[in-house]
Amino acid sequence: MTFGVLTLIAGCGPAGPLLSAATRLAVPVVVGEIIAGLVIGRTGFGLLDLTDPTLIFLSAVGFAMLMFVVGTRLPLRDARLRRALGRAVVATVVSFAVAAPVGWLIAGASGIHHPALFGLLLAASSAAVVLPVLQERGLTSGPGLEVAAWVVLLDVATIVAVPLALTPVRAARIAAGGVAVTAAAIAVYVVIHALRRNTTVARVRGYSRDRRWAFDLRLSLFVLFGLAALAARFGTSILVAGFAAGLIVAWAGEPERLSGQLLGVAEGFFVPLFFVTLGAQLNFRSLGSSHRDAALAVGLAACIVACHLLVAVVMRMPWPSGLLASAQLGLPAAVVSLGLAQHLIGPGAAAAIVVAALISLGACSLGAALLARRVATA
Repeated sequence: MTFGVLTLIAGCGPAGPLLSAATRLAVPVVVGEIIAGLVIGRTGFGLLDLTDPTLIFLSAVGFAMLMFVVGTRLPLRDARLRRALGRAVVATVVSFAVAAPVGWLIAGASGIHHPALFGLLLAASSAAVVLPVLQERGLTSGPGLEVAAWVVLLDVATIVAVPLALTPVRAARIAAGGVAVTAAAIAVYVVIHALRRNTTVARVRGYSRDRRWAFDLRLSLFVLFGLAALAARFGTSILVAGFAAGLIVAWAGEPERLSGQLLGVAEGFFVPLFFVTLGAQLNFRSLGSSHRDAALAVGLAACIVACHLLVAVVMRMPWPSGLLASAQLGLPAAVVSLGLAQHLIGPGAAAAIVVAALISLGACSLGAALLARRVATA
């Protein structure tokens, strides 16, 4: 790793906001970052050494911070959302029941013998995508609230299950690591909750607010990296550590300035670096030369949307809710990143999974528009 390579990656970062701002289609920022990675990576000019240990480590930090941000965005303190959790639990169970057999079929047809992986992709949804869309469309009550609760539970359940699905032979060790990280996260939350009543801590936080010391951010990063170190010690994915650290912040209800600081550190550098590096690892050329990879992209996208539509119908939700809930972002990124690192999937299949996720974002936008229209005319 050199400053030249770092400059190249940082130069790719603005591609996301520029693409998003240049269109009225609400293109997610990560799309531009992945495209930039494609240009400088395997699909394009091959300018990055993807075996560089420093680059691999920085990308892992970006992955942990992505999961951290996803966790912080879950509205765990929203009482309305908690009241909707009853039906959401049933919808989540139905989602996995629908996705499991379809995942087996896709695994057999694709030649990638990881049905649990495809089951998770089919069941998953992204709260980081869906919740802002609901707020933007004014769908924060009624059917929109049901979708929000369903998506939050799906997001939590699928993210926690990813390490187990990718390496089932190490399930016992991964589960033990997950329990250790969870226990540590709970202990950290208890300590934070107790310290917030301490007058000395309150005074330091007041100084931090007035003098811009970013004290809460420093503690948050300490917790994130500490949980990540514990996860690495047990051989558990840092996905769990990042997500657990984010949940602590979300449940503790930390101030808005911390959210802004987190977004500055994460979205300003580490998360774009992760998505640029992820795009660099993909081989989109194979989608044109490999009929199997191209068919996987189209088939997986169609099945993701179909499974969510079916669950919405079974749960007697408005059918556009299924389109809205089909959005995926964090989980496909996790599956592709971990799958490539563990050589469970190839660059072509990884590209197909990313394409399917991008198609699901389009389905989400369409579902939001249809649901908003339906609510307005009801």
